[in-house]
Amino acid sequence: MRILLINPNTTASMTETIRRAAIGVAGRDTEVEAVTSLMGPVSIEGYYDEALAVPGLLERLADGESRGAQAAIIACFDDTGLDAARAIAGIPVIGICEAALTAASLIAQRYTVVTTLERSRIPIEALVRRYGAEGRAKVRAADIPVLSLEDAASGAIDRLKREIDRAITDDRAEAIVLGCAGMADLARALQAEYGLPVVDGVSAAVKQAEMLVALGLSTSKRGAYATPGTKIYKGALARFAPGG
Repeated sequence: MRILLINPNTTASMTETIRRAAIGVAGRDTEVEAVTSLMGPVSIEGYYDEALAVPGLLERLADGESRGAQAAIIACFDDTGLDAARAIAGIPVIGICEAALTAASLIAQRYTVVTTLERSRIPIEALVRRYGAEGRAKVRAADIPVLSLEDAASGAIDRLKREIDRAITDDRAEAIVLGCAGMADLARALQAEYGLPVVDGVSAAVKQAEMLVALGLSTSKRGAYATPGTKIYKGALARFAPGG
């Protein structure tokens, strides 16, 4: 099967980190195509970045689906553009936050999401409520700019570990969820170091995508995710008009 893995920011080096995590868990017969958005912010940190990342994400999704992708993954923990993507795509689309929380709920009664910045914590708390994990999941911010995860001299990993320590001590977390796609390559080492489950949403999403494809399931087109009706869009977004 072919899975399209979309990095909705424009930083190609982060796409490579995400790709390595995905292929590390993909099944023998699964092909993972990792692509980077061609327009929008270099990182997604808060509501404004998220909104302006959606057009580039949808463009990549349409292109990948036209070339035979059987499922798509949005590799941003804000689940950027997930509802819009599910409405426009004919294949299942998975967000890594929803995938990670689903996986964590199967292995722990209480768990903590450790994300990057405070402005990112707030949207993720809203997703925790949306996905029914409130009461089981807490969200912490480690004061890490997303792109600092790629700089070994930034101290980002040390700050991440300090917040994991607090989650285990103060939250009594039984599992940790890494709240940024740029942390995808850290999960196994952190799990070995802390001796408790550490969930990476990219890896969880790959296995869930494989499951949906194998079961022949895709997004329902009744109700909320019905295909958008044909209409005119004007200006710079004209090419995104549904049915055009």
